[in-house]
This record gives sequence, C-alpha cells and structure tokens, in this order.
Amino acid sequence: MRARVLVIAGSDSSGGAGLEADQRVLTAHGVYSLTATTGLTAQNTLGVHDIHVVPSKFVRKQIDAALDDVGADVVKLGMLSSKETVDEVAVALREHKVPTVVLDPVMVSTSGSQLLPTDAVNDLRTQLLPLTTVLTPNIPEAKLLLETSGETPIEPQNVDDMTRIAKQLQTLGPKNVLLKGGHLPLSETVVRAQSEPKDKDKDEPKRVVVDVLYRETGDVVLFETDFLTSKNTHGTGCSLASAIAANLALGKDLEDAVRSAVRYVEAGIKTSVDLGKGNGPINHFHSMYSLPFAPGRFIEYVLNRPDIKPVWKEFTEHDFVEGLGDGTLPLERFKEYLIQDYLYLTHFARSNALAAYKAQNMESIAASAKIVMHINTEMALHINYCASFGLTKEEMEQTPEKQACTAYSRYILDIGQSQDWLALQVALAPCLIGYGMIAKRLYEKYKHSDTSKNRYWNWVLNYVADDYVQAVKTGSELLEKHMPTVSPARMEELVGIFREATKLEIAFWDMGLTGR
Repeated sequence: MRARVLVIAGSDSSGGAGLEADQRVLTAHGVYSLTATTGLTAQNTLGVHDIHVVPSKFVRKQIDAALDDVGADVVKLGMLSSKETVDEVAVALREHKVPTVVLDPVMVSTSGSQLLPTDAVNDLRTQLLPLTTVLTPNIPEAKLLLETSGETPIEPQNVDDMTRIAKQLQTLGPKNVLLKGGHLPLSETVVRAQSEPKDKDKDEPKRVVVDVLYRETGDVVLFETDFLTSKNTHGTGCSLASAIAANLALGKDLEDAVRSAVRYVEAGIKTSVDLGKGNGPINHFHSMYSLPFAPGRFIEYVLNRPDIKPVWKEFTEHDFVEGLGDGTLPLERFKEYLIQDYLYLTHFARSNALAAYKAQNMESIAASAKIVMHINTEMALHINYCASFGLTKEEMEQTPEKQACTAYSRYILDIGQSQDWLALQVALAPCLIGYGMIAKRLYEKYKHSDTSKNRYWNWVLNYVADDYVQAVKTGSELLEKHMPTVSPARMEELVGIFREATKLEIAFWDMGLTGR
C-alpha cells in the first residue's frame, strides 16, 4: 500500500508554507497527501495580512472524511488556528487511534506574525502533546510551551542548553522532541554566535546550526548543518515536519527520518531562487526528477525536442530522399550511394553484434541478434538490388569508403566500444528508425502514382517490408524500455549521441547527392 499522510494545517496563499508546502514535500517524497484545512491566510513573503479561521466542526468533518476512507499512516499537524480546532483535532486523533503524529507547533510565522491565539496554546500543550510522536518546535515556540506550563525556560547559549530545553519539553507529553536550532546559530566552538559569517575579524561568527533530537529513550542525537545566509526560509518548519512525516510513513526509523528531513530542507534552502520581496520559499523539488516523456513515448519526445526536430526534418526530408521518392535522382548518384550503403551495412551489422555482446540480459541479446539477422537479410536483398544496377558484390567490396561512410560507421563503433549498451542503441537508432519513417512517408506519398517508372521504388518497398518494420519495432521497444531508467544528465548525453548520429546521416545523404 502507498504511504499516506494526512496534513491538518492552514493554507498559505503565497504557496511557501502551510498546506501548499506540505503537499509539495509529500509529493517529492512519493507519499500520498490528504488535507484538512484549518484556516485560510492572506499572506505573501512580507507577512500575513489576514487569517480566516475555518469552523472547527468543519475541520473535524474533513478529518473524519479522510481517515474513514483512505486512512493515514501518519498525521502531520501545523497551524491549528483556534482553541476549538485544537480540541476537535485532539478528540479526532484519539477516536481514530492515529498511530503516528508529527506536531509542528505553528504559533508565529517567519515574518513574526502571530498565527495561534494565546488561549489555544494551553490546549495544544495539554491535549495534543500527549498524543504526539514527534514535536518539532523552534526555540521561541519551545519557550512559549514551557512558559504556559509554569516553567521558566533558560535562554539557550549552546547545545547543552538546547538539550535541557528538549528534555523539559519531553516531560510535557510528546514521545520525542526535535528542537530546531535555526534561531540559535552557533560558532565553530558550538556556542551562541555573536556576528555574521562575513565578519571574520569579529569573535564567534555564525558557522553552524544544530537540531537536537531528544528521544523517548533519553538518547540525544544532534544534526549539524552549515549556517546558510539565505532569506529564502519561508516554510522551513512546515517543510521539515512534513518531510519527517513522509519518511516515517515510508517506514524509516526516527533517526533516519529526521536526518533525511534535515538534509532535504538544507538542500531546499541551498537551491532556492528569489521569489517575492521578503522571505521567499525553499525549493521543494530539488531532488525530484520527472521523466520528460510518458512511458513508451521516448522516441516521440526526442523527435520533437527543439534541438532534434530541425535536424530530424533535414535528415528525413533531404533532397536525396525526395529524389528517391519521385524517381528524379540521377542514376550515377544512386549507384554510388548503393555502394557506400553496402559498405556501411557491414559496419551496422558489426555494431549490432557489439550491442548483443554488451547487453546485460538474454532479452536484449536476443533483440540485438534479431536486428543482425535482419541486416543479413537486408544485405542479401541489397546485393540483388545492386545487381539490377550492374553492381557486383566484388566491385562494391573493392570500392574505397567515402569520408561520410567512414565518419558515420566509425562513430557508432566508437560509441559501442567506449560507452555502454544503451548508448550504442541510441547511436544506431537514427538509421534504424529513420529509414523506416522515410520509406513509410515516401510510400504513402507516391503509392498511387505510376511507380513502375521509378527505378528506385524497390528501395522504398524494402524499408516498408514486414521484416524491416519488425526490426524497427524491436529496436524502438528496447529504447522505450530502458530510457526511463537513466538520470537527467545521462538523458542529455544520450540525446546528444542521437543528434550527432542524425547529423552523420545527413552527411551520408549529402554524399549521395554530390558524390563527395
């Protein structure tokens, strides 16, 4: 079953925090998100302009609707808006016997706006903390929770002080406490920093941020992050708690869940871009890669890319090709092309045999072998076809390769030797797929004309024949199966190989027209 997280929180109209950020985080982690909206905010990167509190009874209906149907592995709590909402949420969590609760006690926004009324803080402490698996306060929130419990919190100066605060919070009911250290940048000596990182000549500049995890076992785990000088920290608390919830829902243990979440937010800050005039959002999708094509649509995708489409058009609609279709290509040009094509086919067969050698499984070996067998059949047809133009096998084999033939054939062999199986398949694809597309287009365009007068029509028929269509299908299926597994960087490298091979095909047609 897919991991599920129910988020009970407020909506952020600027999209950087609240439910909007939560859903991005959960999506980036591959977790299904459900929501119960507690409040609507009118806000941007500069601050909160207004809050509309959703009636607590309606919040409860949202929770019940989600948990009665889809269910949730983890519930993440954010801005709860009112005392009534806090109470309703507490009752709902008990009645639904929610196994894991991550509570981000949202009380004050990054810009300093109050998000939770004072009368709700007490109920949050008494009603929700005992139900909480992981509490994730920042230092001001931690101090506020302690103050409402009658304790006088210390002003932390170092990690030991933070640990004391986390331990105090744990006595209020939550099983585990992650005290976030963003409000207490530390120096290299791990004490409260006194200056910015750029002030190298001053004492104790800001260097690190430490988050303290105090576990129900009494163990303490520290998570250290470089202090980042970025204004784009809007929604970091929401994002961190949601990332922890996602990791717990995915089955990670608590320490791994928190560590992964801390690193996720760190990367989100580092890769953020400036949006708005104030505290901008982090980048929630920094480590998420979506395929640029639907499954089974790689070839369609690559042929329609802006960097491939004009090159592919030049290849498949070349003047040499048009001369074949309408029969106007000079005979001597075609005969010279046939010889070079025969020489190329030998290297094409060698390349596919190399692909079979490099394949990692029997299915791919067999597919490459089938293509080699087709080339063998094509070669026999080619020899007979050439004979109809007065060209013998011996004559063709004694003819020197022209530069375009050598350049193209050695390119695919070099790719086969120096790179992996998939790169070789991509290098071979323009020839395999392109000839099939060209012949199909020419056949549809000229099949109703008097083809008996076109000496080159059999060339077209050869590449629309069933055996060649099957070879194209086999080669295409290999690409479609394996391309979704590569990284974005590798994808671009392989598209570059496809583009270069297509350009070499164009050079082959140019040679056919000019004889050079």
